[in-house]
Amino acid sequence: MIRTALTASLCLFIAAGGANAQQPAAVAASDAPISAIDWLSHSLAQPRELPSTEAPITNGIVTESISVQPLDDPSPDGVGLLPVSVTGLPPDLWGVSEVATLAPMIAAFPAEPLPAVQDQFRQLMLAELNPPKGSAPAGPMLQARVDALLARGAVEEAEALLERAGSNDPQLFRRTFDVALLTGREQAACARMRAVPGITPSFPVRIFCLARTGDWNAAALTLESAKALGQLSPEEDALLAQFLDPELSEFLPPVDPPARPSPLSFRMLEAIGTPLPTAPLPLAFAHSDLRHTAGWKARIEAAERLARAGVLSPSVLLAVYGERQPAASGGVWDRADLVQQVQKDLAARDADALETSLPRAWKAMTSAGLGVPFARAIGSSLDELELSGAAAAIAPQIGLLSDDYEAAALDMEPSDPKLAFAASIARGLPGTPPPDLLSEAIATGFSAPPSETGDMAARAAENRLGEALLLALDTLAGGAEADPADLSAALAFLRSNGLEDTARRAALQILLEDRQA
Repeated sequence: MIRTALTASLCLFIAAGGANAQQPAAVAASDAPISAIDWLSHSLAQPRELPSTEAPITNGIVTESISVQPLDDPSPDGVGLLPVSVTGLPPDLWGVSEVATLAPMIAAFPAEPLPAVQDQFRQLMLAELNPPKGSAPAGPMLQARVDALLARGAVEEAEALLERAGSNDPQLFRRTFDVALLTGREQAACARMRAVPGITPSFPVRIFCLARTGDWNAAALTLESAKALGQLSPEEDALLAQFLDPELSEFLPPVDPPARPSPLSFRMLEAIGTPLPTAPLPLAFAHSDLRHTAGWKARIEAAERLARAGVLSPSVLLAVYGERQPAASGGVWDRADLVQQVQKDLAARDADALETSLPRAWKAMTSAGLGVPFARAIGSSLDELELSGAAAAIAPQIGLLSDDYEAAALDMEPSDPKLAFAASIARGLPGTPPPDLLSEAIATGFSAPPSETGDMAARAAENRLGEALLLALDTLAGGAEADPADLSAALAFLRSNGLEDTARRAALQILLEDRQA
């Protein structure tokens, strides 16, 4: 009876005033954090400015801007998940650098860099370090780090970082709420929103949370109030009405999917039975398709996207490939079939079968940009087999791209000059490079003194080591496309600051990049 009455009430309500709904006021650009990503939900209420018809009394008063920070309210900017003992980074990495300098560098960092660079950058975002200069209770540096993680699909890590911070600052809470929507833990986020003083949810979030807790009547009344106050756009109005009662879809036209859906609209569209495909959406949304309620093809595509970004374990990717037998061919089905065959041959220790299956799977995976995750998943298993033919030719490359690259290099004596040079890099004892600019640049990077690292050395000398590290990683992000001199300097800088493993991995991935085809 309640749901029937609700349907009738909402239908009348929509018919009465849909055309008069207004778009809620957007956050002023100057109020948005430097690193804000544009798909976050407007989950907190924003003050609405009423138009004034009175002439101003004066032409304006100019005052100096004053920055205020309570002494008893520490900044969450130093919060991290990885202690110094894990990262090896100095606690005062940021030194004298200002948040206003670091946040744009983090926001502008390439979204899909070299895998070794991606891993080091993510570790930097999760590191427990002293807050930089300019930190505040609002956590501007933490906001930048969380946004960088979300942009790369590291939703679980972003959620853990926010939980560790435990801040109720509106901008951080906004991210906490959206992460909960992406991970399917919105019930807890709604409960926290009700419990935290000073947090005022926007009307869409208020209606969503009331419905999620089963208070349908209060949700409907809140929807009517929001509509009467002009707080909803026509699109929000239609989506919320159908979210409250999916039976309304029989009376209303289909809801047009937004061009840039927020986690809130994404979840509501899913609830009314019109889920959005995640492939064209930001990477963070791909986690939704990893659930077992999603189709197998969608699960594979999501797993591939996340593995490519380095936020999904390679073993999980192979597990998703192996869930069932492909019923079609082409694209993801071919990769699933080929990877399954390699796994069967490895389990049977069938070196003869791998001579055929491994080259085919390697070609398919590298063509899809998944060579490094594939190598990390199977590299150690290949070391135990006596391979021959095409499989024996590919195995050294896979070993050098795996987690056990140094052990793999100790067991090989390749005749190919470039592969031999790559093996010497893996062992940390660079040999004579082949006569090409890329190999020579890498060799220089493993022999140049720290003083020859250009702008990076200068920033480090000025107690801006974190800036220098971001610059070095940014230089390496493009792989073989980097300027040779800059490439040498970046590798030398990483090595001189204790990041030998990252330098070797990056060098190996750059050297073997043209062989992954």
